[in-house]
Amino acid sequence: MKLDILVFGAHPDDAELGAGATIAKAVDQGKKVGIVDLTRGELGTRGTAEIRDQEAEEAAKLLGVLFRSNLEFADGFFTNDKVHQLEVIKMIRKYRPEIVLCNAVDDRHIDHGKGSKLVSDSCFLSGLVKIDTKFDGDDQWQEPWRPKQVYHFIQWKNLNPDFVVDVSGYVEKKIQAIMAYSSQFYDPKSNEPETPISSKNFIDSVTYRARDLGRIVGVAHAEGFNTERVVAVDSLDKLI
Repeated sequence: MKLDILVFGAHPDDAELGAGATIAKAVDQGKKVGIVDLTRGELGTRGTAEIRDQEAEEAAKLLGVLFRSNLEFADGFFTNDKVHQLEVIKMIRKYRPEIVLCNAVDDRHIDHGKGSKLVSDSCFLSGLVKIDTKFDGDDQWQEPWRPKQVYHFIQWKNLNPDFVVDVSGYVEKKIQAIMAYSSQFYDPKSNEPETPISSKNFIDSVTYRARDLGRIVGVAHAEGFNTERVVAVDSLDKLI
């Protein structure tokens, strides 16, 4: 299966929080989209890895992606080394995406920055012909593949985006996908410990950030991204 967009998140719910509306819009446009979670989020204060597995599947159905996988790296302790890079490379070569989305380049949670760098480095290495990989259970050697672009979504910190995507009409679906993680986010009936992301203010901030980014570019809602490379357009009139 060749994808248009492959989304990596350090934890289940990262993809939804950072790019949920962009993912939903791409799916509606007929794009082939998949999600790969690096960890099961087993160190999270609320819920369990098993609960988050179920929540991640429900969120994926709401967004309409073709598949969701989990590499089961150690939450909090995975590193950007050869062992982890090769596992990410296998996924890139299997799905051959044109675009990769991944974690914020800098963020409150240490896994976000680590995940961002791990995926970015793996995208480059995936194009090198002298790195040999076989996908698990497959006897054939994988062909090299390097995505055309790697974009980093914005998470806890209010980073200045290099560009934004107009996601007007898709924020409600994004919120629905986020709230599929009922163990993690605002629930006045929950007896779980409070965390920085379990408050009503946090879930409200997801919407008002999208509204504010949209305000800046003259649309209802937008999601922001950072890029390590120069972004090009065919002509000036492609900009909105």
